[in-house]
Formats: sequence, C-alpha cells, structure tokens
Amino acid sequence: MKKRDFLKTLGLTAAAVTLSPLANAWDRPAVDEFTLPPLPYAYDALEPHFDKMTMEIHHSRHHKGYVTKLNEALAGKPQASMTIEKLLAAVKPDELAVRNNGGGHFNHSLFWTLLAPSSPFVATSKVGAAIIGQFGSLEAFQKTFVGAATGQFGSGWAWLVTDGKKLSVFGTPNQDNPLMAKIYPQYKNQRPLLALDVWEHAYYLKYQNKRADYVAAFWNVVNWAEVEKRFVTK
Repeated sequence: MKKRDFLKTLGLTAAAVTLSPLANAWDRPAVDEFTLPPLPYAYDALEPHFDKMTMEIHHSRHHKGYVTKLNEALAGKPQASMTIEKLLAAVKPDELAVRNNGGGHFNHSLFWTLLAPSSPFVATSKVGAAIIGQFGSLEAFQKTFVGAATGQFGSGWAWLVTDGKKLSVFGTPNQDNPLMAKIYPQYKNQRPLLALDVWEHAYYLKYQNKRADYVAAFWNVVNWAEVEKRFVTK
C-alpha cells in the first residue's frame, strides 16, 4: 500500500474540494512525502458547533505543521517509504519526532472524515446495533466516551475502537493512537472507528477551557455514516 492509499482509505483527496467523484481522484501518481489532505467540507460547515476560525486554524496550521515536521523527520530515511499505518505500528517510544508528528497526521486525517454537518446515528445500522448491544443504549455509550474525553489529563484523544468482536473506549495522551503497537501492545489489532481531539487548540477559541461543552457539541457533528463504513470494512 502506498501513501496515497492512506488518503483513499480515509476518503480524503484533493478532489473533495471540487466535489469531483472520489474514485477518479484516487488514480494519481504516488508522492514521496506525506501531504495535508483537504477537508471534505467548508471550514464553516460545522457551525455553530465547531466554529469556522477554529477549523481553519486547526487544519491549515496545526495539522499542516505535523505534516511538515513528519516529512522533515523522515527525510533520507528508509521509513520514508512506509505507509502511515506501518510507520506508526513500528514507531518506538523514544522516536518522538515520528511518534508525535506521525500520530498528529494520522489522527487529524481520520478526525476530519469523522465530522459532518448532518449524519445522524442509526440504531439499526451495524455499528449502531453493536453500540447498543454492548453498551445498552446510545446514551450509555456516549457517557462512556465522554468520560474518556473529559477525563484525559492534558492534551490527547478519545477513541472508540473494535477488534472485530467487541468495542472498546479509551483515551491516549498527546498524539498517540491505537496503531502504535510498540507503545500500546494492549491495543494491537484494534481498528479506530471514532476519535475526538481534546487538545485545547481544537476548541479554545469557542469554548475556552470548557472541554465538556466542546465534547457535548461533538455529538452534533459526528459523521455516523463514516463510522459505519469503518466498522463494516475488514
């Protein structure tokens, strides 16, 4: 799998900006560096829950910074030819440049696809049935996820993952994620389904220090169709 396939997997391509068919956009030459994927919606598309200025700064500055520093860290190294998934699976705890910036690139690339102006939870979908079957209700799942998001000390992420049999919810610090098998062997073979960025740069302009309000707003913009797609894709 080449780096362009990572963008294909996440459904993020340059064609999304012009609303061209995604399938056609996948057929493009491989690149030697990781690139910043465009958002599949306008910066103001998630208003009033996620504001335009935060989305623009978050994407065009913070995420872009991770991409730039990741490419700098990989320049001239054999790992430069690896997919982002394999790169993170192999990263060691002390390889901080790749760990932090590679994690930042993967996490944000995934995060953008998990947001949408209107994509409601469907209880009869496969992931909906799995959530209700395991947690008892959507509200019970949300309470567990909110606990992971608001309980994460400092910067980090909240995750819903699956190993193909059951669902799990947990948090990771900084830009760490479940793909980092050498750092989190307990999460090996876990596939991320839903992720929430709880770094202050994701919400401070609108919500200041009220992380709980930001987390509550998140449920209004979850792209449940994308979560379903990730759940059913093996």
